[in-house]
Amino acid sequence: MNEGVEWALHSCLNLTWMDPGRAVPAARLAAFYDLPAAYLNKQLQALARAGILTSTSGPRGGFRLARRPEEITLLDVVVAIEGAEDAFRCEQILKKGPGADPEADYRKICLISQSMRQAELAYRKELASRTIADLKADVERLYPATPGATRAWFANARP
Repeated sequence: MNEGVEWALHSCLNLTWMDPGRAVPAARLAAFYDLPAAYLNKQLQALARAGILTSTSGPRGGFRLARRPEEITLLDVVVAIEGAEDAFRCEQILKKGPGADPEADYRKICLISQSMRQAELAYRKELASRTIADLKADVERLYPATPGATRAWFANARP
Protein backbone atom coordinates (compact mmCIF):
# COMPACT_ATOMS: atom_id res chain seq x y z
CA MET A 1 0.00 0.00 0.00
CA ASN A 2 1.47 3.34 -0.91
CA GLU A 3 1.86 6.31 1.41
CA GLY A 4 -0.96 8.10 -0.39
CA VAL A 5 -3.44 5.96 1.54
CA GLU A 6 -2.07 7.21 4.87
CA TRP A 7 -2.14 10.80 3.63
CA ALA A 8 -5.70 10.43 2.34
CA LEU A 9 -6.96 8.91 5.60
CA HIS A 10 -5.36 11.66 7.70
CA SER A 11 -6.75 14.33 5.37
CA CYS A 12 -10.26 12.88 5.62
CA LEU A 13 -9.98 12.72 9.39
CA ASN A 14 -8.76 16.33 9.62
CA LEU A 15 -11.64 17.46 7.44
CA THR A 16 -14.10 16.01 9.96
CA TRP A 17 -13.06 18.73 12.42
CA MET A 18 -13.60 21.64 10.05
CA ASP A 19 -16.69 23.82 10.25
CA PRO A 20 -19.55 22.45 8.10
CA GLY A 21 -19.19 23.52 4.50
CA ARG A 22 -15.63 24.80 4.95
CA ALA A 23 -13.31 23.78 2.14
CA VAL A 24 -9.58 23.44 2.84
CA PRO A 25 -7.06 23.96 0.04
CA ALA A 26 -4.77 21.05 -0.82
CA ALA A 27 -1.73 23.19 -0.01
CA ARG A 28 -2.97 23.72 3.56
CA LEU A 29 -3.79 20.06 4.03
CA ALA A 30 -0.29 19.23 2.78
CA ALA A 31 1.37 21.84 5.00
CA PHE A 32 -0.22 20.33 8.11
CA TYR A 33 2.09 17.29 7.78
CA ASP A 34 4.78 18.90 5.60
CA LEU A 35 3.78 16.78 2.60
CA PRO A 36 4.40 17.60 -1.06
CA ALA A 37 1.28 19.56 -2.06
CA ALA A 38 1.22 18.39 -5.70
CA TYR A 39 1.33 14.73 -4.71
CA LEU A 40 -1.27 15.10 -1.95
CA ASN A 41 -3.48 16.96 -4.43
CA LYS A 42 -3.43 13.85 -6.67
CA GLN A 43 -4.67 11.77 -3.73
CA LEU A 44 -7.36 14.33 -2.91
CA GLN A 45 -8.48 14.38 -6.55
CA ALA A 46 -8.77 10.58 -6.46
CA LEU A 47 -10.95 10.90 -3.34
CA ALA A 48 -13.09 13.46 -5.13
CA ARG A 49 -13.51 11.18 -8.17
CA ALA A 50 -14.63 8.44 -5.77
CA GLY A 51 -17.25 10.72 -4.21
CA ILE A 52 -15.50 10.87 -0.84
CA LEU A 53 -14.51 14.54 -1.11
CA THR A 54 -15.88 17.46 -3.05
CA SER A 55 -13.63 20.00 -4.66
CA THR A 56 -14.43 23.69 -5.02
CA SER A 57 -12.32 26.09 -7.05
CA GLY A 58 -11.73 29.76 -6.38
CA PRO A 59 -10.29 31.83 -3.56
CA ARG A 60 -12.38 30.07 -0.90
CA GLY A 61 -12.02 26.74 -2.62
CA GLY A 62 -10.50 23.49 -1.57
CA PHE A 63 -11.70 20.10 -0.37
CA ARG A 64 -14.34 18.97 2.07
CA LEU A 65 -16.05 15.69 2.82
CA ALA A 66 -18.74 14.81 0.29
CA ARG A 67 -20.48 12.42 2.68
CA ARG A 68 -20.92 12.13 6.38
CA PRO A 69 -17.93 10.46 8.12
CA GLU A 70 -20.22 7.55 9.08
CA GLU A 71 -20.70 6.86 5.37
CA ILE A 72 -17.00 6.69 4.45
CA THR A 73 -15.25 3.42 5.19
CA LEU A 74 -11.52 2.90 5.33
CA LEU A 75 -11.98 0.52 2.40
CA ASP A 76 -13.58 3.35 0.38
CA VAL A 77 -10.44 5.43 0.87
CA VAL A 78 -8.05 2.54 0.14
CA VAL A 79 -9.90 1.64 -3.07
CA ALA A 80 -10.00 5.29 -4.16
CA ILE A 81 -6.22 5.56 -3.83
CA GLU A 82 -5.00 2.05 -4.64
CA GLY A 83 -7.72 0.83 -6.98
CA ALA A 84 -10.06 -2.12 -6.54
CA GLU A 85 -7.59 -4.79 -7.65
CA ASP A 86 -6.58 -7.43 -5.10
CA ALA A 87 -3.16 -7.05 -3.48
CA PHE A 88 -2.22 -10.63 -4.48
CA ARG A 89 -2.78 -11.77 -8.04
CA CYS A 90 -2.30 -15.45 -8.78
CA GLU A 91 -0.42 -15.77 -12.07
CA GLN A 92 -0.96 -19.54 -12.13
CA ILE A 93 2.75 -20.41 -12.20
CA LEU A 94 1.77 -24.00 -11.41
CA LYS A 95 0.81 -24.32 -15.10
CA LYS A 96 4.52 -24.06 -15.88
CA GLY A 97 5.59 -26.65 -13.32
CA PRO A 98 6.12 -30.39 -13.79
CA GLY A 99 2.89 -32.38 -13.98
CA ALA A 100 0.80 -29.28 -14.64
CA ASP A 101 -2.74 -29.63 -15.91
CA PRO A 102 -3.13 -27.09 -18.73
CA GLU A 103 -6.92 -27.14 -18.25
CA ALA A 104 -6.83 -26.40 -14.51
CA ASP A 105 -7.68 -23.00 -13.08
CA TYR A 106 -4.99 -22.84 -10.42
CA ARG A 107 -6.45 -19.60 -9.05
CA LYS A 108 -9.21 -21.81 -7.64
CA ILE A 109 -7.30 -24.96 -6.65
CA CYS A 110 -3.87 -23.68 -5.59
CA LEU A 111 -3.62 -23.61 -1.80
CA ILE A 112 -1.40 -20.54 -1.89
CA SER A 113 -3.93 -18.70 -4.04
CA GLN A 114 -6.77 -19.78 -1.72
CA SER A 115 -4.87 -18.66 1.38
CA MET A 116 -4.04 -15.29 -0.12
CA ARG A 117 -7.66 -14.81 -1.21
CA GLN A 118 -8.88 -15.56 2.33
CA ALA A 119 -6.43 -13.01 3.71
CA GLU A 120 -7.56 -10.44 1.14
CA LEU A 121 -11.19 -10.96 2.09
CA ALA A 122 -10.42 -10.62 5.83
CA TYR A 123 -8.43 -7.45 5.19
CA ARG A 124 -11.19 -5.90 3.09
CA LYS A 125 -13.89 -6.94 5.57
CA GLU A 126 -12.01 -5.23 8.41
CA LEU A 127 -11.47 -2.04 6.40
CA ALA A 128 -15.14 -2.02 5.33
CA SER A 129 -16.24 -2.32 8.97
CA ARG A 130 -14.42 0.85 10.08
CA THR A 131 -15.43 4.37 9.11
CA ILE A 132 -13.84 7.79 9.26
CA ALA A 133 -16.37 8.48 12.06
CA ASP A 134 -14.96 5.52 14.01
CA LEU A 135 -11.44 6.94 13.69
CA LYS A 136 -12.71 10.38 14.68
CA ALA A 137 -14.37 8.98 17.81
CA ASP A 138 -11.25 7.02 18.76
CA VAL A 139 -8.99 10.05 18.35
CA GLU A 140 -11.38 12.26 20.31
CA ARG A 141 -11.49 9.70 23.13
CA LEU A 142 -7.75 9.03 23.27
CA TYR A 143 -6.46 12.49 22.32
CA PRO A 144 -9.20 14.97 23.26
CA ALA A 145 -7.11 18.05 22.43
CA THR A 146 -6.59 17.01 18.80
CA PRO A 147 -9.84 18.32 17.26
CA GLY A 148 -9.44 21.80 18.75
CA ALA A 149 -5.73 21.95 17.96
CA THR A 150 -6.42 20.86 14.39
CA ARG A 151 -9.18 23.46 13.92
CA ALA A 152 -6.93 26.15 15.41
CA TRP A 153 -4.02 25.23 13.15
CA PHE A 154 -6.17 25.47 10.01
CA ALA A 155 -7.84 28.71 11.22
CA ASN A 156 -4.42 30.33 11.75
CA ALA A 157 -2.61 28.88 8.71
CA ARG A 158 -1.70 31.43 6.10
CA PRO A 159 -3.47 31.08 2.75
